[in-house]
Amino acid sequence: MTAGLRERKRLAAISTIQEKALDQFDERGFDAVTIEEIAAAADVSPSTVYRYFGTKEGLIVSDEFASLSEDALAELLAEGDPVATAHRVVADYESIVEGMDAGARAGQGPWRRVRYFFREPTVRLAVYASLDQASNRIAASLVAGRGMPQTKARVAAHAFVFGYFAALEQWYLDGGVRPIAAYVDDGMSVLRDIWTQPEG
Repeated sequence: MTAGLRERKRLAAISTIQEKALDQFDERGFDAVTIEEIAAAADVSPSTVYRYFGTKEGLIVSDEFASLSEDALAELLAEGDPVATAHRVVADYESIVEGMDAGARAGQGPWRRVRYFFREPTVRLAVYASLDQASNRIAASLVAGRGMPQTKARVAAHAFVFGYFAALEQWYLDGGVRPIAAYVDDGMSVLRDIWTQPEG
């Protein structure tokens, strides 16, 4: 099996497990569902679920960003305006969801997973840990790729990542009635100067 095929199968398995988990969380509540029940619904072993996600909270928090290579991360940051990049990524995802029929959109939309970030305290803590890891990766990339001083890189990276989370929370608090991309663009625009001013 080629590496590319293996990776596609891994990502497909991760997506299936997450969807089956969300089905059960939506139906029975987050606390009532066990890893073993999720594994049975996804037709995998519990050890597979633990290997991919670590914890039940990890089923909610895990996304594609965590598996980005350092080169891919550096490429995302190289454009000089990560806020615009974040807006584009979110808008692209939302446009795919909007193109689905109503039934598929209800099952695949960002609301389904993201609402657990703010409803479940243990999931929120897991999100914070994930955001901290992402911030550290971005800070290291800013130092290596842009020559940004370490302190400024850490502040910029944390402002960006936790600013995105704050925009996402406001979208949730408003009931998800406007596109997430609008919140990212409006809320995070205050951060643009951090990234666009030349070093030195």
